[in-house]
Amino acid sequence: MPPIPGPEEHAVTHTHPTPQAPQVTVRGEGRLEVDPELARLWIGVSARGADRSAVLADLTRRNAEVLDLLRARGTAVGALETGSFSIAPEQSRRPRGEQVRAYRGRVRIGVELTDLTVLGELVPQLADRDQTEVEGPWWELRPDSQAYAEARRLAVTEAVRRARAYAEALGTSLGSLLELSDAGLPEAGMPRAGGFAPMLASFAEEGAGGAPPLDLEPQRRTVTAEVIARFTMLPPAL
Repeated sequence: MPPIPGPEEHAVTHTHPTPQAPQVTVRGEGRLEVDPELARLWIGVSARGADRSAVLADLTRRNAEVLDLLRARGTAVGALETGSFSIAPEQSRRPRGEQVRAYRGRVRIGVELTDLTVLGELVPQLADRDQTEVEGPWWELRPDSQAYAEARRLAVTEAVRRARAYAEALGTSLGSLLELSDAGLPEAGMPRAGGFAPMLASFAEEGAGGAPPLDLEPQRRTVTAEVIARFTMLPPAL
């Protein structure tokens, strides 16, 4: 019965390149541009006045009206959250003691839209409201978007193509894959230069009738993936 090999004998001995088992290491990148799947907005609702209770009441009412408008969109609104709330006194320009000139309140609301077709109609409706600001949109992909998987597939395909080209240049062919690793680059790139910039719209008075739809062109997203691959090659006849 042959002896049981020790732990050191279980180590793979052919991972280091040798003349009989040469290796090639390449980098592969996958890159594509896709339409966004999500749009994010930040909505600021404000109120101001000399009476603190009245300011709080106005702020509460306007916040509720905005939330009702968003919730009426049903499944088109994927997420809705209150980002911040504040109400603070404004001191007189030449204060005497704790003299207060007015009170200002503000609520900040974040919304994620999963149906981009409603964006052009919803943004003017929000911005047309009293003491309301709209910031955005910021275009994004879903966390589980198939675009990420497609970028990784393109990266692997490019790595194999590049390694095969090196092998063919030596008059040989690839043997087996030894290692495949993520190069660690971010998958979703920043918006391209010249893309659609975030919009800021604010209206301090009640809207005079329904606002017309706004033509918003979604900004395409750049998705990249990068891998490092190591292959063996059949010994070339140099």
